[in-house]
Amino acid sequence: MKLVKPTLELKESFYEYLREWEKHNEKVVPTTLRKVNDQYEAYVKRWQNESQGIIREGWVANTTYFLVNEEGRILGSCNMRHELNKTLLQIGGHVGYGVRPTERGKGYATFMLKECLRHLKKMGIQKALITCNDDNIGSKKVIMNNGGIQDQSYTEQDGTIVNRFWIKL
Repeated sequence: MKLVKPTLELKESFYEYLREWEKHNEKVVPTTLRKVNDQYEAYVKRWQNESQGIIREGWVANTTYFLVNEEGRILGSCNMRHELNKTLLQIGGHVGYGVRPTERGKGYATFMLKECLRHLKKMGIQKALITCNDDNIGSKKVIMNNGGIQDQSYTEQDGTIVNRFWIKL
């Protein structure tokens, strides 16, 4: 398995990946994947631009990766933010990741976060902020397995508690 940037060749695998999230009544994570619908080609271009710093207003440069197996099946995805703005300091942090429902518990999220942290370190970032909802026990374990030290939590307007962790790179 390896992390790869989205390509046109992964289109069918991507839609199959989204269908699994829908089948389990879950919102796909990271959020950058949520509104692709029938615009996959446009999103691949957008993701390429964003990784090069060509961004939309209010966004930061970021890189999206898919975790694929040898057959090209997408097992998970992650989005690495190159810097933080005010919003990302509260929720989101430097890395968001998600694993398809049928592939959880196999270490894929831990692997993706570890790889993203390696990339962030190469970019000169000395500590990374990673967040997860308080009720997401699996994600907490992933973050702590990668050296996360819990900081003050943030409470969203709807009452959702977001745990914040820092990882020294």
